[in-house]
Amino acid sequence: QVQLVESGGGLVQAGGSLRLSCAASGSIVRINTMGWYRQAPGKQRELVATITSGASTNYADSVKGRVTISRDNAKNTVYLQMNSLKPEDTAVYYCHANIMASILPYLWKDYWGQGTQVTVSS
Repeated sequence: QVQLVESGGGLVQAGGSLRLSCAASGSIVRINTMGWYRQAPGKQRELVATITSGASTNYADSVKGRVTISRDNAKNTVYLQMNSLKPEDTAVYYCHANIMASILPYLWKDYWGQGTQVTVSS
């Protein structure tokens, strides 16, 4: 019922910028924390950034200063603006959201996007 649709991934040269977006759709009552995670080949999935419903943000040290997470509550959308990209940023980026859906039982659940590939060339 609830889906997270990601967009904005692609190929970019080192030093370039990219803006990812993730829109939640379906029978949504409320969205709590949203975030972005990434997984590079041979590595575990790691947190990139999160943002609460009150707009409090948290960033991984590896991206701090280069990445900005934001959200548009009216559109149920979270964004990830990435600047000064490095080859080490190459990974599949996944959108995450903690959502209460309007389907019984009314419980908070974790939802994930399908992932979008970000490739940074040197």
